[in-house]
Amino acid sequence: MAVSLPGAALFANPRQISHPTQISAQLKTILPFIDTKLTTRLLSDKAMSFVYLDRHLTPPQELAVNQLGIPGLYFLHTWQRHYPNGNIAAHILGGVTPGQNGVSGVEKTFNHRLNADPGKPLRLSIDLRVQSIVQQEVAKAMRDYDARGACGIVESMRGRILAMVSLPNYNANDFHNAPADALTDRCISGDYEPGSVMKLMTLASALQSGLMHVWDRFNTTHPLFVDGFAVTDYEPAHHWLAMPAILAYSSNIGASRIATILGPEIQHAWLRKMGFFNRSPIQLPGTQYGLWHDKQNWNLLTTMSVSFGNGIAMTPIVLVNAVVADLNGGILFKPTLLAPRPGAQPRRGVRVMRPGVSIAMRKMMRGVVLAGTGAYARVPGYLVGGKTGTSQVVGADGRYDTDLNNASFLGAFPMNHPRYVVYVLVIHPKPTKKMQHFSFGFTTGGYVAAPAVGRIISRIGPMLGMQPLSGKALARARAKWKLPLAPAVPPGAVALGPKNPLPPGANRFAYVLEGKPVPEHLDRALQRLALKRVEMAVPGQTVFSDPQPAKSGNGSV
Repeated sequence: MAVSLPGAALFANPRQISHPTQISAQLKTILPFIDTKLTTRLLSDKAMSFVYLDRHLTPPQELAVNQLGIPGLYFLHTWQRHYPNGNIAAHILGGVTPGQNGVSGVEKTFNHRLNADPGKPLRLSIDLRVQSIVQQEVAKAMRDYDARGACGIVESMRGRILAMVSLPNYNANDFHNAPADALTDRCISGDYEPGSVMKLMTLASALQSGLMHVWDRFNTTHPLFVDGFAVTDYEPAHHWLAMPAILAYSSNIGASRIATILGPEIQHAWLRKMGFFNRSPIQLPGTQYGLWHDKQNWNLLTTMSVSFGNGIAMTPIVLVNAVVADLNGGILFKPTLLAPRPGAQPRRGVRVMRPGVSIAMRKMMRGVVLAGTGAYARVPGYLVGGKTGTSQVVGADGRYDTDLNNASFLGAFPMNHPRYVVYVLVIHPKPTKKMQHFSFGFTTGGYVAAPAVGRIISRIGPMLGMQPLSGKALARARAKWKLPLAPAVPPGAVALGPKNPLPPGANRFAYVLEGKPVPEHLDRALQRLALKRVEMAVPGQTVFSDPQPAKSGNGSV
């Protein structure tokens, strides 16, 4: 991905130069990019004894200048960084100074290691094949919807990054001339509200708390009004929905009901544990904190809006890494760009949820693609699951701009044995004539980002050793990982529903939203138990189902 090649720099001693204008003209015939006026001025400055004229001569250019036989011109033999793949993985690689010191990307993070032992490669987890495909498909979505920018991430079940793309990008060989907007890595910086992808956190925390179950139903029959704001659904259901349907139909009302039962303390504790209030530990400079309300101001409206991804913002890598734990059995890993060392022990993370919660989340995410807003992420032969996200954008005046949104889709595959999460975020997509026949003028995550994720999965699946299922094997997998949108209540279980809307241990916010008086004596013991379950963090856990990266795919710097 990056190599250091021998090169030469051209410098001069102006005190030894006799005809600056003539020499500048001669050099221009060999070095077409030099500025003759500037070169003449440098060569005329007799106060100087050393000036660089060109730091990056090719071997033929060095030979040609040398053959001019001009006294006062000299060569300094140097090493020059070269990136053979141009703009592929440019943000990950970063760039170096003329003196070969890293100033961005892994070049900066591992600058000391790379310079201390130049002959020892730094192996990355990036698979250049996957990186290239993600870049192509994210760029297509960006072009199709005339978007301002985009990003794409592929992460394994142990937190290894196979691809991470930010657009617009730049040629890594021309780092110092890249526009500022192209240098921005949208995967690790920026304050993007996640939209309804955040419901994956809301439902996982609810199941982990023990206060709610997948078969419980919640009142989504009408909008919710709080402090002059209305929480509505894009496509109202007008009836009580169970958790799988809330996720599949992306019900903001249902997510709000669930979040108020948990309450702000549990919601805040879950997000803190999952890394939303920290910068990502990924090995890149420039990672940013997100944006959120102070805990003391985490009121009823905040609790509701955060449940469906409004009123809180974070970088994409933080969101993606947290959702990996939803799928891999409940283990939160630190994301990494480094390939495993030969013979190294499996990566260890922190258990943040019960395995049963992870299985339920996989089945519900599968339902989003089968019967919900993620239908355009379907891929023949693969059990794809995921969640759409469509979020408004905060304008300069601090209010939401009704004409702008961000569209995203977080997919995973195969849901019968999760291997990778694939995330695509398209920033400020616009209705375009080209896509009118497909999206009908809509710029939601389901129309804009879900198809891109589907195309990525269809291309990288076979490449990563996962052939599509067919016949009886496909039928068995589909049957095993299909969860009804309205699951049956197990015998003996007490389910939430119209006659029993709130469980014991519900937070006071749930009673306020329900329009019922808050009991004088809430079940504090059950609330504390739910909080303890949500705060669970058992270090040293390992997921053994994660595959080793393909041998031919590891990137090397």
